[in-house]
Amino acid sequence: MGGPGLRERHGLDPSRMPAHVALIMDGNGRWANRQGLPRNTGHEAGEAALFDTVEGALELGLTDLTVYAFSTENWRRPPSEVRFLLQFNESLLLRRAGELDERQVRVRFIGGRGRPVPKRLVRLIEDTEARTARHRRLTLRIAFNYGARAELADAAQRAADDVAAGRLVRVDEAALAARLADPEMPDVDLLVRTSGEQRISNYLLWQAAYAELVFVETLWPDFDRDELARAVATYQARDRRFGAAMDTPAAPGGSETGPADRSGK
Repeated sequence: MGGPGLRERHGLDPSRMPAHVALIMDGNGRWANRQGLPRNTGHEAGEAALFDTVEGALELGLTDLTVYAFSTENWRRPPSEVRFLLQFNESLLLRRAGELDERQVRVRFIGGRGRPVPKRLVRLIEDTEARTARHRRLTLRIAFNYGARAELADAAQRAADDVAAGRLVRVDEAALAARLADPEMPDVDLLVRTSGEQRISNYLLWQAAYAELVFVETLWPDFDRDELARAVATYQARDRRFGAAMDTPAAPGGSETGPADRSGK
């Protein structure tokens, strides 16, 4: 018989799981440098971390997982590293698309698909999206050639074009949300960044407006399903207020009791 599951090992409340977790997968280069290895070795090691984390998301029952794979700023890296990352993402789709399909994971990509993204990679992206489109067990979104400011600017431009064409009367939050890269994407509940850096680096600025932020020291290649569960435990220990005040009532005898619903939902 198997041992306790991921939720049980980490004492997680199944009724208060985050639905949507976003990850900034940081630290591949530093992981490789600490071991005296080429930076690209760190990116390769990060693949195992990603798919163990996907397995953890499935075990925890998450509905949405979004990962930051390649930002619009990453084009500034050395050309050799950029070429490796493009080829690596291409080969990753070739190797792993069937595995994700078998696990009923829907794969969607957000980010620009025009130049300088190679056309063969765009075709693989589209093929993987089509192959897994029917699944709803978990939606894995991969932010590739993505920047949140560009996403918001593009949404604003589409809204302006629709106003000019008479298709839209008023630009409000709903109008912009409907024109984001993936309008179906729910708000982020929990955003985790690895490697000890404490910033969100132009990632999901709209969707993560009220996300709980968790920064961990672990370098991405050492991240796994248990690290994911620990981040969820941190999330469950917080009060989600969404900008509202939450008074703590006094209990008999003058002591304080916590809010009845700590999830904020």
